[in-house]
Amino acid sequence: MHRLTFFFFYIGINIFKIVPFFLLYSKSYFAYLIIYYVAGYRKQVVFNNLAASFPEKSKQEIKKITKEFFKHNLAPIFVEGLKGFTMTKKQFANRYKVLNPEALDKYYENGQDIIALATHYANWEWGIQAVDFQIKHQGAALYKPMSNRFVEKYAIGLREKFGMQMVPITKTREYFEKKKEKPVVYIMAADQRESNLDKAAWITFMGQDTACLLGPEKYAKYNNLPLVFFDVQRVKRGYYTLEIKELCNNPLETKPGEITQLYMSALEDVIRKKPANWLWSHNRWRDKKPTNN
Repeated sequence: MHRLTFFFFYIGINIFKIVPFFLLYSKSYFAYLIIYYVAGYRKQVVFNNLAASFPEKSKQEIKKITKEFFKHNLAPIFVEGLKGFTMTKKQFANRYKVLNPEALDKYYENGQDIIALATHYANWEWGIQAVDFQIKHQGAALYKPMSNRFVEKYAIGLREKFGMQMVPITKTREYFEKKKEKPVVYIMAADQRESNLDKAAWITFMGQDTACLLGPEKYAKYNNLPLVFFDVQRVKRGYYTLEIKELCNNPLETKPGEITQLYMSALEDVIRKKPANWLWSHNRWRDKKPTNN
């Protein structure tokens, strides 16, 4: 079954390889019709998440944002993700620009590793391939291993073709301790739900008690690494910018949960400006804060 899945994955990527960008978004619109109207993929989850996060908005406003999320964010990311596996470095440099790579130079010149906190906002898939060659640091993106080893091996090879190193989260500590040729930016997208509530940091996010991953904060403190925030914006269809913003330079001086709150607050500021661009289909608030926390 895994081999069959890989076959269709491989075929899908190579079909999108020959689809020019001016036709790509017709595929996106078709995907939107299937996802939203036919399959109704997590439509209620998206609506509920938005309604709880924006209680001041009317039902009609929430419905509008829900549709915008599927039409202008989720569906385009799907087709762009497939297209991205076969894009050239020149295409990425044109369509996914790091606005201020010099923001990391002082850390690089001091031989200092840093942690970059990314999010599932706008197009996070392209960032994996587009960031490394635009900065001086070695980029290392942490990811959750796939169940299909054939798809994973092939996808990792494509994602690493422009210099990014893909690190499975099961080997995070091992990679931190590994000797490197040059300073590293550890890229972590930690805005999803922490399934192990015993390890969660409970943070106020979008006006709600939210179980958050503590991994970035723990690694920052353990290794005394500064943190930056990756603010990704969709400029127009198929074009993105990434702005690097300082988040915390002295992790050892922070209180427990403070770094995680800074991260989630930075993301909330981004979301409130353009809410349709975040990954609302993730069941972010399925867990409730224990009364003893």
